[in-house]
Amino acid sequence: MELRRIRPDEHAAAGDVCVAAYEPFLTGAEDDYAARLHDVATRDAQAEVWVAVDGDRVAGLVTFCPPGSPWREIARADEGEFRMLAVDPAAQGAGAGTALARLCEERAREHGATGMALSSLATMTSAHRVYARLGYERDPARDWSPVPGVALLAFRKRF
Repeated sequence: MELRRIRPDEHAAAGDVCVAAYEPFLTGAEDDYAARLHDVATRDAQAEVWVAVDGDRVAGLVTFCPPGSPWREIARADEGEFRMLAVDPAAQGAGAGTALARLCEERAREHGATGMALSSLATMTSAHRVYARLGYERDPARDWSPVPGVALLAFRKRF
C-alpha cells in the first residue's frame, strides 16, 4: 500500500470510496453531505487530500486541513485536523485508515502543531476504536452538531 497525495485523475474514484464508506452512517439529516463527500476535487484544492493506493486502486483517503484551510472545523491554533477519513469497505481492516491518520499527524507536526483534533459521527464506532489505538481521547467539550439530527463527537491527541 502506498500513501501519497491524490492525483486529479483519481478524484472521482476517491469520491466513490468516500461515499461508500460513509453511506451506512448517513441518516438523511445531512442534506447534501454525500455530494460533499464525493467532491474530492474541491477538498483537494482547499486542503490536502491523501490516498492509500493498492496497485491502481484507491483503497482509502483522508482530507488533511492545514492552517488556513476552510475545511478546519474544531482545531485550535496549535492543532492539526483531518476530516473525511474513508476506507473502501472491501479494504477495511487492512490498516489503510490507521496509516492515513498517522500521515495526517506527520503533516500536522510539519506545520508546527503539538496535537490533533477531529470530529466523528457518534455512530462510527469502528473509527473510534482506531482513534483510541492511536492515542486519541474524547473531548466532549468540543462535541457539536453541524445540522439538527447530526451529532459529532470530538477527539484530540497531544504530540
